[in-house]
Formats: sequence, C-alpha cells, structure tokens
Amino acid sequence: MSMDALEWAGVAELSGALEQGTLTSVDLAQALLDRIGRHDDRTNAVLTRNPDALDIAAERDRERAAGHIRGPLHGIPVMVKDNLDTGDRMATTAGSLALDGTHAAADSAVVAKLRAAGAVLLGKTNLSEWANFRSVRSSSGWSSLGGQTRNPFALDRTPGGSSSGSGVAVSAGYCPLAVGTETSGSIVNPAAMNAAVGLKPTVGLVSRSGIVPISSSQDTAGPMARTVADAAVLLSAIAGTDPADPATRDADTHRPADYRPCADPDGLRGKRIGFAVNYCGFDERVDGILSDALAAIRDAGAEIVKIELVRVEDIRPHEYTVLLHEFKAGMDAYLAARGGDTPVRSLRDLIAFNRRHADRVMPYFPQDILEKAAEMPGLDDAAYREARATSLRLAGEDGLDTVIAEHRLDAVMAATGGLPWPIDWVNGDNRRGTSAAPAAVAGYPNISVPAGFLYGLPVNVSFMGRAFGEPDLFAIAAGFEHVTQARKNPRFMPTADFNADARPCLPAGFSPRRDAPAPW
Repeated sequence: MSMDALEWAGVAELSGALEQGTLTSVDLAQALLDRIGRHDDRTNAVLTRNPDALDIAAERDRERAAGHIRGPLHGIPVMVKDNLDTGDRMATTAGSLALDGTHAAADSAVVAKLRAAGAVLLGKTNLSEWANFRSVRSSSGWSSLGGQTRNPFALDRTPGGSSSGSGVAVSAGYCPLAVGTETSGSIVNPAAMNAAVGLKPTVGLVSRSGIVPISSSQDTAGPMARTVADAAVLLSAIAGTDPADPATRDADTHRPADYRPCADPDGLRGKRIGFAVNYCGFDERVDGILSDALAAIRDAGAEIVKIELVRVEDIRPHEYTVLLHEFKAGMDAYLAARGGDTPVRSLRDLIAFNRRHADRVMPYFPQDILEKAAEMPGLDDAAYREARATSLRLAGEDGLDTVIAEHRLDAVMAATGGLPWPIDWVNGDNRRGTSAAPAAVAGYPNISVPAGFLYGLPVNVSFMGRAFGEPDLFAIAAGFEHVTQARKNPRFMPTADFNADARPCLPAGFSPRRDAPAPW
C-alpha cells in the first residue's frame, strides 16, 4: 500500500493490510504522524501527539503476531478530542491555558474502551475552548492553549466547533477515526464544515465519565470519520453501559454488538424520510444541493415526506438556561475531582485564573458565558427544572417524537448547516442555519454526511432519528453516501475557490437540474 493510500484508507482496508502482513501498526502510526508533521502547521488540528503512540503500535503488532486480535480496531490509529481524560503522559486541557500541562488521574471510559479494543491512541485534537461554552462571541476552533484550528478545504474558513480538531484530523488524512463530543451541534457541525461523517449518538449510549462536562442532560461523545462504515466501527467500540455514568444504565440492551452490518449501501430502499421544509431558505445555494440530494434519495428507493420540525429559535432560550445551570454543577464537580497538578478546582477558580491571564486567554473574546454560569443556582432551582421540561417537550414530545410518529418516519432530514464562514476573531462566528438543536436537546441520534460542495466548500445533510435509532441512521446514511459519493479530500487551499461551480451530490447517471425548484 502506497503512502498516499495509507493516509486515505478506511478501517477495513487498513485491517486487511495488517492481517495480510503487508503493513504493520508501527508503520501506519509513523506514516500518519509524518503526515501530521507535514501538514498540521497549516490546520493546527492536533493539540498533542502521543509520545507513546509508536510503543502502543509495537505492542499491537506483537499481539497480532501471537494470534491475539482484539477486534476490528486492533492496531488502528485513533485521535480523541482533548476534553477526554487520558491517564497517560498526555495532558487533558479542554484547550484551556488553566489546564496546560495538567494530567487526569485515569482514562475516561471512552479512552479505556478504545485501548481495550486495540486502538492506537495517536494524539489529542484541538477544540473550541471549553467545548465552545465560554463566550457568545467565540471563534470556533480557537483555544487559548492550542490557537486557531483551520479548515483544510479553505484555510481562512472555520472548521466548525467545538470538535474542530477531530473533524479536521479525519478530513485531512491525519487519522482514519477520531472521537468528538457534542452538547448541541459540536460533532455534526464540524463534520459538515470538513466533509466528514459525524454521529452524535443517543444520550446514554456512550459513557461521559472522564469527559470535561457542559450538560449532564445533553453531553455525549461520538465518532467522526470519512465514511459511515468507519463511524459504525468506532461506535461499536465505545458504546455500552458504564456504572460510572447512570445515564448509560440501559445502553447494552439498546445496542447491537456490532454496528457495521447496519451501514448498508442499499439502506435507503423502503425508508420514509421526513424532509424539514422549514429548515430551508437560509441559503439558496444550499437549497440547490438539497434539491439534488432529495432526487438522489428518491432514486435510491426511499420516500420523501415534507414535514415541519420545531424551530431552533423556539428551543434555544430554554436550552441555554439548562446549559448554564448544568455547566456550573458539572464543572465544579469535574475540577474538584481532578486533583493532582490541576491549579483550578472550581468554575470560580477558572474565572479568576482567566482574569489574571487575560492577555493570553482573552485576546479576542471574553468569558461572559463562564461568568453567567457561575451565578446560577443549583439544579433544584425551579427555573432550571421548568426550562429542562420545556426543552424536552419542544424538542422531543412535541418535536421529533410527534413528526416521526405521525408520518411513520424512519428519519428526519435537513441540511446540517450553512457554508463554512471566514474565521473572524473580531466579531466571532457567523453561522447561517443549523439543524442540530432538536436532536441535541431531545437526546436523540443525529448523523451528518457529505452532500456536495459550493466554491470548494463542503455541505452536509443530517439524518435524525428516535432514541437508540442508530442502526436505522447508519443504514440511511450509508445508502445516501453510496448513491451520492459526494465526499472528496481537501487541498489546503488558502481560501474558497470562487471559480468553482457547485458540486452537487448526484446518483449514478443523474444530471443536476440547474433550474430545479427550491426543495420545499
């Protein structure tokens, strides 16, 4: 296998080469570390390279030679977002200068599962500091410790957030798999900005123990990859019940042992998909790609049903109240338990540290969200309980639950978001459209898949489903991926290619309709 092929190969191909002996895990890990060395000075996606990566790879090679294969991830390099604890020589920082050089006492549950599955932990990725819960004027992908992560398709464009580095790392060929985390859009949005596949699982399917928190009711870790099949491999390894996270009590009863068979290339056939028409209209160019995507889905044997879904604007005020309360409680508990060399032990300690180091921590945007969260009362507060109940009702009972049941749907579809915007440290992010909130607030699964390109910039679509409906979403997403073949590798361009025509997703033999009506 050539060097270039190594960098873009998926898990099945890499595993086959390892099994046949034409590749070693050490060679694979070294090749990817070399690629990071050649390209990441431009993208800044990797916060820490694991100093033990090659030793771990060598151990996986020895196990393979002895006939001990741990599973499909044996010897496969994986990176994790740097808000997942690793009990090793790598620091766990959430991108914060306050945690620079500090270490967690033990692996998070997700990292422990990855090690048990035989994965090679290649390093940790940069992120929006504190998972983008620091300021309303933040720049996605920027952290005081790691600086600005950049989009490999156009280096002046946002990588999305907060799992910025994980999305860029898989898209740019630094690793075949990465773990991101999401509270409300932080997996699916960077997947969309970087033409990656990102799955936000059902809350309670993947353990949150040992992950820097925002929200006890919405947080989850999830897979990021270049293909749906690879995302399914990674979810199979990290899903499951963890006694340390009560939310996962029933996870083992709701998941298959292996999600890989769910990623069926013919997975669209016979499915009923609700298209959220009220999530169109924010960008007519994105709507054009959606029109072609819908045609491709119909041609693949699925039925499209026009529906309306609860609006983000209706959910956000209640969700924000919930996040402020839960962030304070979660951060105080997490930082108090870190111990060891961690200099801040509470949210108020962190705020004070940031003020003392404002020239480095806050050169572009403040910590207004941290300060607001610090003033919140406890989780027994009536305003918190009311906001949580209202959020769940709007997003779940009156939202996804209602439209899925009334229309007998297998999934709900919408554009994941708008086009990657220029990085702006003065004004912050300039988002135009997102469909992440309903699934995020309800705690339901959401998968984002490449759908096409505009001016060389990626556009993704999302499929949302019922709680623990990941098997259906993998089938639908794999079917969409198969008929569209929309993803392409980045070229590290300095800016968008304004001479390029839109590249819509197209099934085989399908011609784009340049005069097509709006998708709704």
